[in-house]
Amino acid sequence: MIPHLKLNDSSLPSSAIPSPRRPSTTSTSLSTPPPDSNAGSFWVPTNVPNAIVENGAGLSWFVTGLFIVADIAGGGIVALPTSMVRFGITLGIVNLLLMFAVCTATAVMLGHCWRILLDSWPQYKDHCRKPYPEIAFRAFGPVVRTIVSACINISQFLAAVVFLLLSSKNIQDFIKVLGGNLHFCIIVIVLAIALLPLTFLKSPQDFWGAVIIAMVTTTIAVVLLLIGISLDSGTCVAQSHFPQLTSRNYFSALGTFLFAFGGHSAFPTIQHDMKRPAEFWKSSIVAFIMIFTMYLPVCIFGYYVYGDSIRESIINSIQRAWIQQAVNVFITLHCILTLTIIFNPLNQEVEELCNVPHHFGWKRVAVRTGVMVAVVFVAESVPAFESVLDFVGGTTIMLTSIVFPALFYLKLRAFETRADIKESGGATKDAHYLDIFHYTPAWLSAIVMFIVVFGLCSGAAATYAAINNMVNFRFQTPCYVEPFIQKSADEIAAAVVTGVTNCCGRNQDISVNGMQCSAPDLNFYTH
Repeated sequence: MIPHLKLNDSSLPSSAIPSPRRPSTTSTSLSTPPPDSNAGSFWVPTNVPNAIVENGAGLSWFVTGLFIVADIAGGGIVALPTSMVRFGITLGIVNLLLMFAVCTATAVMLGHCWRILLDSWPQYKDHCRKPYPEIAFRAFGPVVRTIVSACINISQFLAAVVFLLLSSKNIQDFIKVLGGNLHFCIIVIVLAIALLPLTFLKSPQDFWGAVIIAMVTTTIAVVLLLIGISLDSGTCVAQSHFPQLTSRNYFSALGTFLFAFGGHSAFPTIQHDMKRPAEFWKSSIVAFIMIFTMYLPVCIFGYYVYGDSIRESIINSIQRAWIQQAVNVFITLHCILTLTIIFNPLNQEVEELCNVPHHFGWKRVAVRTGVMVAVVFVAESVPAFESVLDFVGGTTIMLTSIVFPALFYLKLRAFETRADIKESGGATKDAHYLDIFHYTPAWLSAIVMFIVVFGLCSGAAATYAAINNMVNFRFQTPCYVEPFIQKSADEIAAAVVTGVTNCCGRNQDISVNGMQCSAPDLNFYTH
């Protein structure tokens, strides 16, 4: 999941909300509907039938869809089967379908929002560094733009923590398989130091190679996961055991689902680089179908074969060593590539606040090193990627992927419809809040309100569960405190490396190929 990509260093000044300029219907602008139309249907922008606003050699709608897949599918795939076990198969599939439908709808809505900006404010056609905050600005003003920018930056920061923790865990498992034993907390620091020089590079305009590689590695990992699960099924499926559904399990699973489908803050930036931005709705639908196709079989097959022997990551449940470690490598590569992308916009944002020059110098090194230190500090403070993943999924990602797109679409669509009906050649004033209800069909208002309520309720439940797990159930001693804590002989013995494979069965002790099992955790879903 790549929360937001910023590909340029200049920003678009907009200290006040100017009146938009409604372009006439020509070969270089978006056409407007007749006064009695609905300003475009929900799924297809009927007021731009030919999508004739073009960016020259921009991305096609299909390639854009591949970028969306790379943006979203990745780190969440390893934790989704755990959430399916928490939900139970019936509720799990229902929630998977619901999250798929809601996030696809909000992606389409967000794409329409950016199309409206391109239609109504021609300056955005040439360049815009922060499309998503600008959508917020045009919809609800500068305060909301600031809130959206803050949410995006927090998402970037916490996502960097998640991917750093997940990469470190996978590297630790790989080292264990080779017979070594390096402490997880040390791996976090070593990996951060190794990545630091890459963060000093200026963010290039064409950094899509890393995104494509990330998508390819995730796809290969999913295929290998399915192969590994099928090979283990003959032994494990008859021994699988499932926990009872509890409110804590349900709420915890919601955060992972939100993280796994959320990535919308990058969408306007990707759409801005399209040849025909009005075709983004095609990219969104195709991309989310591909993502859903990846998620569904891994979740269902993993559920039935392994049951509650799955813990934080399904990778450790695969009992073919070469498949397990191949998936480990591909997911780790995806996370590292994602980290290099996430850090660039985050660093640029901090550099703007600190007035750091755009050219390379000691100030850039100091600021970007400080950002890396901050990420490492949080990772060392909460060394459990699942809890951080659930928290960021239930908070900022929920807002930027579900609530904000729906509300912005409702407001900007009302503005566009009002302008198309009332404009007679001059500038059009912004739509009032009451115009939202006046110019929006009742069925569409109901859908948007359902999406907003669903997002807020799911996010609140997931956030509560994530904090509760971090404090009470899944608390892990911060890395910088652990060396000063006296441990009993039993605790020291329990920390001895026993294996990296979570064996299947009710007692988590059934090994398919004689692989050494990790220590059981029979209370993972109950305490």
